[in-house]
Formats: sequence, structure tokens, C-alpha cells
Amino acid sequence: MIARASIRLISWVVLAYLVLPLVVILGSSLTASQFLTFPPRGITWHWYQVMLSDPSYVAAFSTSTLLALAALVLTLPAALALARYPFPGKRAVTAALMAPLVLPHIVLGAALLQFGGYFGLTRSFISLLIGHAVIVSPFVLRSAISMMTPEQRALEEASYDLGANPWTTFFLVVLPRIRSGIVTGSIFAFISSWINVELSIFNTTADLNTIPVKLFNYVQYTIDPTIAAVSGATIVVAIVVITILDLTIGLDMLSDRS
Repeated sequence: MIARASIRLISWVVLAYLVLPLVVILGSSLTASQFLTFPPRGITWHWYQVMLSDPSYVAAFSTSTLLALAALVLTLPAALALARYPFPGKRAVTAALMAPLVLPHIVLGAALLQFGGYFGLTRSFISLLIGHAVIVSPFVLRSAISMMTPEQRALEEASYDLGANPWTTFFLVVLPRIRSGIVTGSIFAFISSWINVELSIFNTTADLNTIPVKLFNYVQYTIDPTIAAVSGATIVVAIVVITILDLTIGLDMLSDRS
């Protein structure tokens, strides 16, 4: 009984330690003062209005979101193909796609900058997209391969035998069975793309910026509650997305299938 109570107490202490920084950020974003402070000195939405009225922040949010989504769209078919079809050199290709897990992103960013220079893609959206596709591929690949079991392949063959075409088989047989794995991999991939600074900073410009690089450059010259407001907005978006996933798919299903 004492051991169980101790474990529960330790769990709550650890949870509070993890949640406290989020509370500080959200509180600091609502302060009425001109500098970061917690507890907040008054409550105001002014700093969120400053963030939304700044076109550079809106553009940075849009660029980061578009990069993450486009990288997932490019990576997912490759992950499914590697999980389903045998071909010569498959292990080498899989190992190459998994390599970003152990390679520093700053090295990948520098290499991508030099690589893009040969093709005139330096500091462009395409260059950023290639880099983000590289860093998200391991997450999508791991989740897709884990879901493509022999039983899954047998269900596909049964669907073909019953007269279904490839598109019908994919949407009605394959996708429902691997949905939780794809969502799990997509979440980690999206987070990895969204918070990346090391790779992105080599390929951004004043007009083409991602939100983490925008914040990195901003705090070098100015520290005010706008930073907390931007961080608070990302926290709220993450909470909303997780809540929607829990209501539609179920977080327990995602954890069981991943």
C-alpha cells in the first residue's frame, strides 16, 4: 500500500514537473507587461494580437505547416512501398532512409546546402522540402513497416479475389488496418519537422522562414511576451490536435498499435 502510494506521488510530481513549463509559457503570454514575467502582471491578449498582425509570423506558421504536410505526403507512399514490396537493395534503401535518426541535423543541413548549390535550389522551398522529407522519413517508415504484417497482405489478396480494384482495397482494407500506425508516425514526423532549427536555418531567407528559425532569430535581438504568445499558440494547437485524435481514433489504440 505504501509502495503504491509512493509510486503515485512520484508520478504526479514528474507530471507536474513536465507540465509546469507549459503553464509558465501560457501565463507569460498573457502578461500585460512589456517583458516576460511570471506570474503575469495583468491579463491581456495583446501579444497574441501582435503575433497575428505580424505577416512574418503568419508566413512562418504557414511555411512550417506546409513543409510538414508536404513531407508526409512524399514520404508515406515510399514507406508503404518499402513495407509491402521486395526488390534488390531494399535493405540498403531502408537503412539510408533510417540514417537521419542518428545523424546530426546540422550536418544534414550543411550537406543539403552544398547539394542544392549544384542544382540552383539553395535557400528555396524545394530545398527545405527535401530536407524535411529526409528527417521525417524514419518515423513514417517505422510505423508503416510495423503495421504491414503477413495477415494484412492476406487480407489484401482476399479483397482482390473478391473483385475489388487496388484503390478500393487500399481505402477499405489497407488504410483502416494501418491507420493508427500512420497517425502515430505522422505525429512524430510533424513534430520533428515543426521544431527543426538546425537543418532549416541553412536554407531559409528573410522571405522564406519557418517558425522555429523565426523564433531563433527573434530572441537574439528582442525578448518580449510575443515569444511566449507564439509558443502558447503552438501549445494550444497541439492540445487541440491530440484531443481530436483521442475523440476520433483513441490514444490508447495509437499506443497499442505503435
